[in-house]
Amino acid sequence: MMPGLDHALAGVTRWLDTNLLVDTVRVRAVATGEPVLNPDTGQLDYPPAPVLYEGDGAVIPAVGGADRTVAPDQTQPWPRQYRSSYILLTPLTAPIPPEGALVEVVSVHDPSRAALIGRSWLASDTGQASTVEVVRRTILDQNRPPAGTP
Repeated sequence: MMPGLDHALAGVTRWLDTNLLVDTVRVRAVATGEPVLNPDTGQLDYPPAPVLYEGDGAVIPAVGGADRTVAPDQTQPWPRQYRSSYILLTPLTAPIPPEGALVEVVSVHDPSRAALIGRSWLASDTGQASTVEVVRRTILDQNRPPAGTP
């Protein structure tokens, strides 16, 4: 039996799992091996990495949806001026994504949101965890979509 607040919040967790986590997301481990620059997209293509989780989830803009300036990092061939911040929401039963994990939306519940399929994000830090939770949260940085992508 769940103690205290976890027990009281169990209904909230079930509601979120049923009503918010309605799309399918895939989380891949940090890629290993040498990336290759894709001249068509301007992105680094990494060798396939193992799937850590594929299942129910949601990708939403970070609160305020503010873009932020970032310094160059090991995953980029050149520095970018900004990245859009998002949050990955997954059930509590999903594993905590490691920093650098690649996140993709596999399917969406609403066809009008199909533009999210094909976009990707990097976990900017290890997924957040707490002693009291109703949903798993992971902060994401969106990879810049190829030119012409909605």
